[in-house]
Amino acid sequence: MSRTGVLTFHRCINYGTYWQARCLLEGLAKRGATADLLDHRSARVDASEWTCALNPVRPRRIRPSEIAGYGLKLQRTARALGRLPRSARFDLDRPGEAPRRRTVVVGSDEVWNPDHPWYGGCAAFFGEGLVAERLVSFAASCGNYDGPPLNGSHAARLARFGALSVRDEATARAVGGAVPIVLDPCLQFPPVIPKGSLSRRIAVYGHSFSVEMGRAVRAWAESAGAEVVAIGYGVPWAHRSWIAAGPLEFPEFVSRSLAVVTNFFHGCVFSILTGKPFAAELSPYRSQKVRFLLGQFGLSDRAVSFGTPTNLAPLFSRPLAVDEPLRLWRERTESFLEHAGLVAS
Repeated sequence: MSRTGVLTFHRCINYGTYWQARCLLEGLAKRGATADLLDHRSARVDASEWTCALNPVRPRRIRPSEIAGYGLKLQRTARALGRLPRSARFDLDRPGEAPRRRTVVVGSDEVWNPDHPWYGGCAAFFGEGLVAERLVSFAASCGNYDGPPLNGSHAARLARFGALSVRDEATARAVGGAVPIVLDPCLQFPPVIPKGSLSRRIAVYGHSFSVEMGRAVRAWAESAGAEVVAIGYGVPWAHRSWIAAGPLEFPEFVSRSLAVVTNFFHGCVFSILTGKPFAAELSPYRSQKVRFLLGQFGLSDRAVSFGTPTNLAPLFSRPLAVDEPLRLWRERTESFLEHAGLVAS
């Protein structure tokens, strides 16, 4: 009963999902908690997740040459997740069967996004049925949801939480109160990232970029004598795509690159952690959370509107200056951890 359980989207086939779960577990452990992932299962969710993982660019079809790479990525991600501490399995739709925990920490992914295509509306992420002395949210997000404040059953369930924190302003508005905003676990509890010699490449993390972004990246790469290498997804305009890479390879890949182009939240996060100049093209699904993250660190100029012709040279020649905002946000986040009792006494 003394354990701390973490309830999140840990079964998603996504580098950011893996690292936010791992960093949160390791951060809690450093503070004296014995923490594990509450290992929810759902045949419905797994089918949706694996379908997306094997063809992430739907409704467009992936190229036949990419099929094996996506399969290997899925396997490597599953293996990495399998090495994280997890509870006994339970049915996601029967949260009352989840193992008892003294504290359950819900977050930090899009756990409160009512519009999520397969997790949206799952009551467990609002604490429903969980057997715990205390419920705490850490860096919870509503993702791309931008509707009215959550009400009805969702609001009633959130009232049971002993301490609430969110990851962005949109989620704070959705919760409908003065809720502390804290850092994503990867930024608060950063992993040790192996360092090595730089490769003359520009790292691309994401998919479904605009044609204009592809042209801009290739133009900069040609002027710099660099190779364009995509990781985790097939990108048609990259010189090559390392689709089969698992989450363990991702941080070092970013660290050893000259610069990063992304349209994913954690593509920005790991660029910040490794000090890499980057450009973030805003996609409809992720623009809300990416904009807020960039604003937190004074990096709003790194945002590129979708389909806008862009000269990347000014962005890639200007180093990041994030030490002071990162220090301040970590102090705020640490204050919440203390308030929520998520630090060793």
